[in-house]
Amino acid sequence: MLRRTAAWALSCLLWAGALHAQEPHMERAPDTMQARVLGCAACHGANGEGTDNDYFPRLAGKPAGYLYNQLIAFRDGRRQYPPMNYLLAYLPDAYLRRIAEYFAAQRPPYPPALTAAVTPAVLQRGQQLVKAGDPAQHIPACAACHGAALTGMEPAIPGLLGLHAEYISAQLGAWRYGTRASIAPDCMHDVASRLSNDDISAVAAWLAASPGPANPAPAAQGSLKMPLACGSEPQ
Repeated sequence: MLRRTAAWALSCLLWAGALHAQEPHMERAPDTMQARVLGCAACHGANGEGTDNDYFPRLAGKPAGYLYNQLIAFRDGRRQYPPMNYLLAYLPDAYLRRIAEYFAAQRPPYPPALTAAVTPAVLQRGQQLVKAGDPAQHIPACAACHGAALTGMEPAIPGLLGLHAEYISAQLGAWRYGTRASIAPDCMHDVASRLSNDDISAVAAWLAASPGPANPAPAAQGSLKMPLACGSEPQ
């Protein structure tokens, strides 16, 4: 009886081994940042270049500090977009910083500039606000903080080119009404609150119709004198 039991147990082991040998070899996914950020690619492009969707922005080449601040803001609820809030809810600071550094280092080409569906007068007003501001309304030029090339400034001011007009308008509206907020003093809330609806449309249209820069690198830290105090940008 003992001999039959041992033979049965041995046959079971051999059968299990044969089944295991027939299982296909499962390749492990590479543990790289490129693989880890695949979840970002559907909305923001494989290299952060953006997509045809009006409301998903380009990430590539923006300062790592800016991208990190936005990831923290989504995680902590200062920026509201449920898919982003959900995806980032339990990610630690160090991991968010690695994601930010990955996309900051990407340099995919900019898309062709979009044709503006507005009048020349609207584009002219947008160009004025971006390049010179409106001193009578206490509106500083976008270029004063985001650089003459509009590529941003290290470590935390973003570039403004390669974005859709609808996205830019939506963000300026969110800052104006407080549904998007930065660390105090919130300079973008102050600026957006001084812009009329027509001004927001003009700025968004002119930026979206502008070609990408020849050199997408942000300006060096401290190379621009900020006209306003901004909590996200160390002085």
